[in-house]
Parts: sequence; structure tokens; C-alpha cells
Amino acid sequence: MSDQNIHNAGFTSSGITGGSLASSMMSQEAKASGGGVNSGGPTATLQEIGAKGSAHSLGFTSGGISAGSKASQMMSQEARAHGGETPKGGTTSTVQSI
Repeated sequence: MSDQNIHNAGFTSSGITGGSLASSMMSQEAKASGGGVNSGGPTATLQEIGAKGSAHSLGFTSGGISAGSKASQMMSQEARAHGGETPKGGTTSTVQSI
């Protein structure tokens, strides 16, 4: 995962950039959840990474998710909630793909 890709998508240390992929994601997620962006969801997670400036510190790396990291905890929790699999389009897969 490239931190530059996250910033290019509009997730930055000064917030989500208007007119960006990030703002589109935030809008779609808010509409789907009745008006707000869920804490721990894809938009919030990517913004957290954009604000901190490092995806690797959470365990999302180009070689996969690091064992024992926050990313691995997120993946585990998401898999438990979905019958043992991490859903396509879920938080973990979305963040890892970027």
C-alpha cells in the first residue's frame, strides 16, 4: 500500500479534499448509513491513515497485512462478523487494496 496513493485519493493531514475520490467515498458511505460516516469504516480508516501519513504503521503493507498489527485485528474482527471471511468491499479489503 502506498501512502502517496492515499493522499492522491484525497485523504490528507488537513482532511478530505473536496471533489476527490475520498469525498465521493465519504458521500456514498454517509448516504448508505443514513447520514454519517461510521467510525472504523473505510472512509474513517483511510482518513486516519492520511492524517497520520503512514499506512504501514497500521500494518497495511505492499506484502500484505502484518501479523499482530491493527490491520490484522481489523481483519479478524471483520471476518468474525461475516462468518469467517473478509467481505469484498469491506473496510479491510478496501484499505489493503489502496
